[in-house]
Amino acid sequence: MHSETANVKSRVFLVDDHPMVREHLRVLVHQESDLEVCGEAADAPTALSLINQCKPDLVILDISLKQSHGLELLKNLRVLQPRLAVLVLSMHDEALYAERSLRAGAMGYITKQEATVNVLSAIRKVLSGQVYVSERMAGRMMRQVVGRRREEEEEIGSPLEVLTDRELEVFQMIGRGLGTRQIAEELRLGIKTVESYRARIREKLHLSDGNQLLQHSIQWVQKAGGG
Repeated sequence: MHSETANVKSRVFLVDDHPMVREHLRVLVHQESDLEVCGEAADAPTALSLINQCKPDLVILDISLKQSHGLELLKNLRVLQPRLAVLVLSMHDEALYAERSLRAGAMGYITKQEATVNVLSAIRKVLSGQVYVSERMAGRMMRQVVGRRREEEEEIGSPLEVLTDRELEVFQMIGRGLGTRQIAEELRLGIKTVESYRARIREKLHLSDGNQLLQHSIQWVQKAGGG
């Protein structure tokens, strides 16, 4: 009787467009007696279809998919399967995306650098119904809560607060020094679409021209990355 319950494994689904990352995660998960990988996908449409079929307990989701943004997939999953636990895995510094991922419905956020050591702990914590972020990020989020009022008084508009997910992505890329054409190529968007995003970002952040946008984005990326 006891062996039947002991053999019940939590089902994990992997969404990442890098085969080597999926392979690494698959090996880690399969080494555990209480976990198993029930499916994998490299893009959002495949993920939505297969997740619906294999009914996982947890999805590990890369936020940077080639043909769509992982946060959009996360939001779709929250609508279609509200109780499904999602752990976001990202190469991005958690200061940029952890809070947005949790707001969008994730139960945890782990960087790919941290994942090698802590992904199994993160998986089990999220499966148990708890939220997983690194100790550094937990402290940062607490400081943000405490200092939120002062920040709002001092800043006209915080990018995290006023920009959409795609706008923040474009804003971050501007801050990393990418031009309009490079951003369009990387995100597979038209140049005019990227120019529209730039205009909306300037309007939302009350920036008068492209130079102000560039300066503001560089400062914000440096501040977020170094925080």
